[in-house]
Amino acid sequence: MSDLWTMIWKELKDEILQGGRQAFIRPLLIIGIMGVILPWQFGPRWLAFNSVVILVVVYVSFFFISSFIGDAIAGEHECHTLETLLASRISDRAILLGKVIIVVGYTWILILVSLLVGSVVVNVTQGAGVWTFYAPFGLLIYTLVLSLLSSLLVASGGVLVSLHSPTVRQAQQTLALASLGLAVLLILGLRSVPTDLISSLSNNQILFFVLAGLAILDAILLGIALASFKRARLILS
Repeated sequence: MSDLWTMIWKELKDEILQGGRQAFIRPLLIIGIMGVILPWQFGPRWLAFNSVVILVVVYVSFFFISSFIGDAIAGEHECHTLETLLASRISDRAILLGKVIIVVGYTWILILVSLLVGSVVVNVTQGAGVWTFYAPFGLLIYTLVLSLLSSLLVASGGVLVSLHSPTVRQAQQTLALASLGLAVLLILGLRSVPTDLISSLSNNQILFFVLAGLAILDAILLGIALASFKRARLILS
């Protein structure tokens, strides 16, 4: 745990506190789009949590992480800081988990802040005198959990890609192709599911299967990434 907290603090300083202008521009853009512009356009429908709002939350989580997760290991290698990191006493698992936790936690908090700001924007601009919040509340919790699992999926896959990429550019290109392939497989998988089976399931059952499937994929990708992180191989590469 000591190694993990050390790595989390190191990543927090590098990515957020010392990330330069981009470290402030990117989150402000996300909050501006998902917390101000979209809620203002959707109005009360934004608080009703229709399928479009849920897809927006998941897509923003996916896009935000995929835009810079390729920098996780490949960026350290390009800046010649990977050797120093690997020469420290911090364990391999702490290095990898620290990077994943910071990226996922930062994205999830950003989504949460955007949703809270969005609720204020809707009530201030189009409220009817009575303060309203996201309803049903259970769907808000589901959306936040879905965002968390989606972020973990992209972060685990992105770190795995970054491990096997010599440059950040190549890591981002590989991750983009992998994301496209995953989207195609998801569409084909959904189309292959019998409509009778879907209609026989309740909404809660569908939500459970979606979350369970994401959790399993997260565990698989994160496990592969942890197994692939070999200090000796990275030092020699």
